[in-house]
Amino acid sequence: MVNEASLRGALEAVLMVVDEPVPAAELAAALEVPVAEVDGALTSLRDEYADPEAPRGFELREVDGGWRIYSSRLFADVVGRFIVDGQSARLSQAALETLAVVAYRQPVTRGQVSQVRGVNVDSVMKTLAARGLVTEVGELGGAVLYGTSTEFLERMGMSSLDDLPPLAPYLPDLADIDGESR
Repeated sequence: MVNEASLRGALEAVLMVVDEPVPAAELAAALEVPVAEVDGALTSLRDEYADPEAPRGFELREVDGGWRIYSSRLFADVVGRFIVDGQSARLSQAALETLAVVAYRQPVTRGQVSQVRGVNVDSVMKTLAARGLVTEVGELGGAVLYGTSTEFLERMGMSSLDDLPPLAPYLPDLADIDGESR
């Protein structure tokens, strides 16, 4: 049996090196402890890191069913200046519009996104995929279906797509769009 301090330390060590959120069950298997203990320790660490009396430069977040350590939102402007340091990391208006269509209507084909936007989105979709914001999620009649990635959720500071603002009623239904159908 691992004591609580060792469990917390082991979780911190693993979470410091992961590239994407890791489910509690995977952490439990790696540490050979019950999932319930890992869940409790993760929740405790998250709450400890979020203490407003002692702000830290990092936080523990649950994103898309997994856990990962991120830089604190409190210091996002500092981190942004450090990382970007004069480089343009912003998305173009076309990329933002395309990403919005994918986020709200996924899974969706490039053709469907093109019809919603009224322009060809092939190069924009390639850019979004290269940046890891959209990913292939399946196939429909030979056409690739796209959806947003975990990277998208992380960059937007969301834990799931349920956190998206209610914009979907303003977009046309895919069934109403000529051409491809779901």
